[in-house]
Amino acid sequence: MAVPKRRVTKTRAAKRRTHYKLKNVATVVKCPSCGAFKQPHTICPSCGEY
Repeated sequence: MAVPKRRVTKTRAAKRRTHYKLKNVATVVKCPSCGAFKQPHTICPSCGEY
């Protein structure tokens, strides 16, 4: 069984984890008519404006 001989440094571990991030984080904008939060380029769920 493979066992590491030396400690992995913080920098090296951080380089390996560069892709450990959230994907498809939804962006939200305020609706200009009612002020509710909605996704851009979609109809507002509270007032129905585009």
